[in-house]
Amino acid sequence: MKKAKRIILAAAAAMLLFAAVGCGRPAASEPFQIAVIPVQTEGQLGEAMNKLQTILSDALGREVTIQDYPDYNGVVEAMNFGQVDMAFFGPLTYVIANHKSGAEAIVVQLVEDKPTYFSYIITHKDHPWNSLDELFADPSAVTFAFGDPNSTSGSLVPGVELKARGVLVSETESKLKEVRYTGSHDVTALAVQNKQVDAGAIDSAIYENLVEQGTIDGSQLKVIWRSEPLFQYPWAVKKGTDPELIKLLQDTFVSITDETILSGFGISGFAPTTDADYESIRTVAEKEGRLE
Repeated sequence: MKKAKRIILAAAAAMLLFAAVGCGRPAASEPFQIAVIPVQTEGQLGEAMNKLQTILSDALGREVTIQDYPDYNGVVEAMNFGQVDMAFFGPLTYVIANHKSGAEAIVVQLVEDKPTYFSYIITHKDHPWNSLDELFADPSAVTFAFGDPNSTSGSLVPGVELKARGVLVSETESKLKEVRYTGSHDVTALAVQNKQVDAGAIDSAIYENLVEQGTIDGSQLKVIWRSEPLFQYPWAVKKGTDPELIKLLQDTFVSITDETILSGFGISGFAPTTDADYESIRTVAEKEGRLE
């Protein structure tokens, strides 16, 4: 009987010890999952995400997985259905995710140490147009490329400009000869460079980075329109994320100086941000019916 009691007590003690260890490290059992929008398909972004994954894993003391999604909306839905802990959004996709699931922006990218960028409309240097007035003198002859329909600089903001000029009605209706949605900024740039379309909309920071990487030939392209400044791409966590984890993530991102990561994203660094910084994008999104 005494031997049986000792066995039971030993087993109970082992179970308590196992539970204590497990409770002390609850996060280590599951990966911290991050989703990334497909801002570009070419260049050094893949290597940058691999290095970022390692840095975040070391900082959090747990496995971190970063997955790039095939389209912008997929990242919104992944956050909406609780499939990821954090996501890299465009400004528009962020406000949509915030509206749908309460995603919270905590880190913003910096370009030349500023948290802003622009939407560009570019054309090939061989074309005679140097402004949108010249480009749309005869809209029925123009082929135009947007990026992903949910891209801020590749669709929303330039789309508003084209609507104001009366050449675009919706994603499916326009006075243009053809409207394409390429899915990413680099594909748009290459389509313009290869004269597959007459003009296209692109993120200014990505455009400059693609030129620097040699993915596109800047000498073959020219910018004929630039938007007002837009607040840069945010990294956002799911609703209810522990404040201590948010602070750790912010500190880790802000401390990153690895040139592979920075050049891969075409940025100079990271800084903390809040939802309030995206109010102007939210206003445009609401006006365009994107938050219904």
